[in-house]
Amino acid sequence: MGGLTYRNATLNDLPEIVRIYNSTIPSAMVTADTKEVTPKSRLPWFHAHNTEDRPLWIVLRGNTIIGWASFQNYHERSAYKATAEISIYVAYSHRRNGCGKEILQHCINYAPSKGIRTFIALIFAHNIPSLNLFYGAGFETWGELPDVTELHGIERSVRILGKRVG
Repeated sequence: MGGLTYRNATLNDLPEIVRIYNSTIPSAMVTADTKEVTPKSRLPWFHAHNTEDRPLWIVLRGNTIIGWASFQNYHERSAYKATAEISIYVAYSHRRNGCGKEILQHCINYAPSKGIRTFIALIFAHNIPSLNLFYGAGFETWGELPDVTELHGIERSVRILGKRVG
């Protein structure tokens, strides 16, 4: 694929981050949110990121924002510092063309230089495209939380995927 660039997100990017995120809610495949979020409601999440080891990146093709990626604390206790939860969101018009694969590989390549040794990803068990993306990058199923969410009246399970990266 190629041609993607990454930069640290700014507050000015938050509306676009939220727009891309909200676009996934109706499918009930990606997030457990059932109602749209607002930029204001996402401020604490935005500020929990930093440019060192918990980045929030804007992904661009040329001058167009096509997605974002974030590393979040898996747990707040300091012994978990080398483990990050990874999230990748791609705008609908850029899905299924290799962007997700390229973004995920960029994240995997970056992580060890910032002391991250393990990635965790929480993915709905019915989200086959995302599971295939992560399995294709060497993630493995480390656990499953059966029927922990209810989306559109259907109980759904969450898979815990993991990968050692450093």
